Amino acid sequence: MHKGSCECGAVAFELSGELRPPLACHCTQCRKTSGHYWSATQVPSDKLTIIKDDGLKWYRSSDWARRGFCKECGASLFWEMDGEERTSVGMGTLDGSTGLQTAKHICIADKGDYYDIADGLPQLDKW
Repeated sequence: MHKGSCECGAVAFELSGELRPPLACHCTQCRKTSGHYWSATQVPSDKLTIIKDDGLKWYRSSDWARRGFCKECGASLFWEMDGEERTSVGMGTLDGSTGLQTAKHICIADKGDYYDIADGLPQLDKW
């Protein structure tokens, strides 16, 4: 069981089961919602339990996906692709140690020009 929340605590959640190794997404949307690239794990949506949703707001970020964030503090929390029944969860929102390591970088064709990726992990232009 892993617990997480936004910065202000208006959204809190638990994740059960195995977490996917994190992916670092460099797409324009992720960079704009997070301020840099976004690192996320993923679980089946039924393994995400929202404990507190006072600040939770979902919005359509594209024709095929939505993002969940805290409307109080602005924290970027979740990403869901339509019909996938899996939820990506921002690694920075999880409490404590996870034991996970980033597996790869995705959408690097969109990455910002102000940084380099030099960690030796696989890099995909798209996902």
